[in-house]
Amino acid sequence: MRRLPPLHALRAFEAAARHLHFGHAAAELHLTPTAISHQIRQLEAILGVKLFIRHPRPVRLTREGEMLFPVLNRSLDQIAAAIATVSSEDAGRPLSVSVTMAFASRWLMPRLAQLREETGIELIVNADDRPAIFQRDNIDLAIRYANDPSSEGNWTVLFADRLVPMCSPRLLEEIDVPFDPEHLSDWRLIHYDWKQKSAGSPTWKNWLTRINGRGVAPPIAQVFSEEIHALDAAIAGLGVVLASEIVAADDLRKGHLIKLSEHSLDGQTFWAVFQEESTRKKDILCIIDWMRNADRDEGCP
Repeated sequence: MRRLPPLHALRAFEAAARHLHFGHAAAELHLTPTAISHQIRQLEAILGVKLFIRHPRPVRLTREGEMLFPVLNRSLDQIAAAIATVSSEDAGRPLSVSVTMAFASRWLMPRLAQLREETGIELIVNADDRPAIFQRDNIDLAIRYANDPSSEGNWTVLFADRLVPMCSPRLLEEIDVPFDPEHLSDWRLIHYDWKQKSAGSPTWKNWLTRINGRGVAPPIAQVFSEEIHALDAAIAGLGVVLASEIVAADDLRKGHLIKLSEHSLDGQTFWAVFQEESTRKKDILCIIDWMRNADRDEGCP
């Protein structure tokens, strides 16, 4: 007979090791940090080894903790997948999809009815820009915007992206100077704060650097915290936004926005992220294929 520690202690260790934070593990498991600490100490007593270095903070895994964590993490995922496999409800339930807020609002929502009709798959859509944690968030598929894979799961490229200057046709009629670096101060520029701060963030300064090598920050007329609000402001004629061609695709196609220049910044990549062992892998791959070919006529086999 296998002699295993209590499951609640193993789950507490796995969550704490994944987050490297007892408080975050407690929130995920709906426990108190004290309860998490108690369960981990119980597991350490059973195993006869320390699993965490608690001081100085932040906590770190010991050598034994580093050996145990990946095996336990993989095993809990496999247990969850096996339970889903034998559950009669899993095959028919809607697919839970976590997508970035701008992609959800501008790209997915206008296509959601068509996606459901052509694939026969119902989606539960969660708008979230945080790194995807499948077990915590109970999701099947995540769409994320990033340069490189950065968290758990199988990352597959969905779309490459460019960022180009856009404005409403009305604004273009109002301003009679060309849109170029020499006349940029005559245009009202819209900026949105990029959550993923990096040297390559889509700022007007970086756009100017790409064009003429002189990265002097131009005056900004309006700042937003969200990309979708910056797009709405541009459509309303409040200024020019440096925006994603993927996110703004429908607004460009319908004439709500027009490109002012083909000078662009390389955007990040839209990734489809899922767990390789998911029992819904066939449906997940179907959704990914549909998104890549959103104008096709046939559904999934």
